[in-house]
Amino acid sequence: MNFPRTPSFDLTGKRALVTGATSGIGEGCSVALADAGAHVTMVARTATKLDTQVTAFKSHGWETTALPLDISDIAATQAAISDAEPFDILVNAAGLARHTPAIKTTEGDFDAASDLNFKAAFFITRAVAQRLINCGKSGSLINISSQMGHVGGIDRAVYSATKHALEGMTKSMAIEWGPHQIRVNTICPTFIRTPLTIQTFARPERRAWIEDKIKLGRIGEVSDIMGAIVFFASDAAALITGTSLLIDGGWTAD
Repeated sequence: MNFPRTPSFDLTGKRALVTGATSGIGEGCSVALADAGAHVTMVARTATKLDTQVTAFKSHGWETTALPLDISDIAATQAAISDAEPFDILVNAAGLARHTPAIKTTEGDFDAASDLNFKAAFFITRAVAQRLINCGKSGSLINISSQMGHVGGIDRAVYSATKHALEGMTKSMAIEWGPHQIRVNTICPTFIRTPLTIQTFARPERRAWIEDKIKLGRIGEVSDIMGAIVFFASDAAALITGTSLLIDGGWTAD
């Protein structure tokens, strides 16, 4: 009998670009892609941190390269990607959160969050896609969004707005680049235990709110994101584009 075959999750021979790669979700995504066989170019602003990360990756036998870059510098980002070989995979994990009540949010905090979470995400995704189109290659572009791209949250008017924008951007790009076989999707985590969330978890009332909303009864870990990244990057997700994968423990189920 001729049975259907499970598509491969193997990423050997693929080139991946990961932003925000030296901590939290970005670091986990870098590990997951490298462990699945991809050559991972890790992007962060601090060169010394990147160098340490590259050394550690190579000690595990993983293929990796450091790219010190502030992706909010649009011209520098465009130049770096234009000069590189095309990337088959993009994981845009760089992000910023400055949580305040809307009535107390400053213009500076608004600009900082929107410039990185949305504007920089738009232009780096466009740059990677343009290289793929110019070279006639397919690809998988993944934006790390948030459950807050689908709901609202306490003190999160600006953060939630940037993630809602990221969701709309992703859908529109998926429509535009589908004919080029370039897939564009988002992964939307709930609260994940990272250095960025320590302050939130340290507040008993916020932690109680979070644990009450997550139906599975626990805070997320970076490892909860890693399998999804490999899935979206691989041939196993070959017909998936313009959508979101909510890794939220059931937060948005009601």
